[in-house]
Amino acid sequence: MKSLCNIFLIGLIGFAVKAEAQDATPLRLVQTFPLPNVEGRIDHMAVDLKGQRLFIAALGNNTVEVLDLRAGKRIRSITGLHEPQGVGFIPEFNKIFVANAKSGACEVFDGSSFKPIKSIKFSDDADNIRYDAAARRVYVGYGSGGLGIIDAATGDQLGEIKLEGHPESFQLEKSGPRIFVNIPTSQKITVVDREKRAATMTWPTSGATANFPMALDETHHRLFVGFRKPAKIIVFDTEAGKVVANMDSAGDADDIFYDSSRRRVYISGGEGFLSIFQQNDPDHYKPMTKIPTATGARTSLFVPELSRFYLAVPASRHSKSRGAGVRSTAMRRCLSHSDSSLYRSSCCCFLLVCRLGIPAFRVN
Repeated sequence: MKSLCNIFLIGLIGFAVKAEAQDATPLRLVQTFPLPNVEGRIDHMAVDLKGQRLFIAALGNNTVEVLDLRAGKRIRSITGLHEPQGVGFIPEFNKIFVANAKSGACEVFDGSSFKPIKSIKFSDDADNIRYDAAARRVYVGYGSGGLGIIDAATGDQLGEIKLEGHPESFQLEKSGPRIFVNIPTSQKITVVDREKRAATMTWPTSGATANFPMALDETHHRLFVGFRKPAKIIVFDTEAGKVVANMDSAGDADDIFYDSSRRRVYISGGEGFLSIFQQNDPDHYKPMTKIPTATGARTSLFVPELSRFYLAVPASRHSKSRGAGVRSTAMRRCLSHSDSSLYRSSCCCFLLVCRLGIPAFRVN
């Protein structure tokens, strides 16, 4: 029997708490989105701001789930995919780009009809997707070392950038031509010039390994890189390529986001925690809180325009269906910082949607 996947809308309240305080309740459950017949791991997500839609790469289900955020329900399941990992929505052309691990293809769909438009084949393991809005180009990380370049308007492949290993998360600079790329197999961060279509330099990872997630604070020239061995977030100066900060964080991390308006860093980890840091200045960071979530809840999406943070929480592999009421109760109790094993005992998948609250450390 397939698991029932639920979407939970919760609000972030308070945050005027010390980093060590575990008795506060920074999350509030607001709404539930049921997703029947969706099972397995959930990977990356994307948002359609104008249409208020969320696209979820349900890798284990071989689908992309489409949610209507206004109506609070699923409106479509795009099927026929092959382990979708990355998804990107291009608003100028109303197109959905989906990167598939198993087939290596990047599939393009019409954003209204959801009908397939084009398929761009890469060698294998198509993964993260990023969009250069100024150049109208889509970048896809794939295979044993490459960034594919696609014309967003036509869907034509324009070329590729060779790398020395499989690219995990990568971030595009808006004010310049650089792309910062995590290459876990080589234990490096590669800096690419997208105009020259070539790597220009590499930075060592200071002894840490398994660098998967990444976020960019372009204003302050800071790059946030998440490592799994050990579980850390390391901050690099993008002008000098040097480490300026090093903090312990949630383990098995797969996504990091920088919140420029609140000057916070969010990192979701599959060990079952969401770590949040306050940026005091570009070189100094303070842990705010470490929120228990669930084992395997490592992919997320921060949408600053909506003040929302989405966290994918997979179903337990060892549980049986118990009904939505039990699941909702377990979620409410866990959000109150009760035993996070309540998540692990739940049979359903969740997508936690957090509303961001007042600025950090503000006294009400």
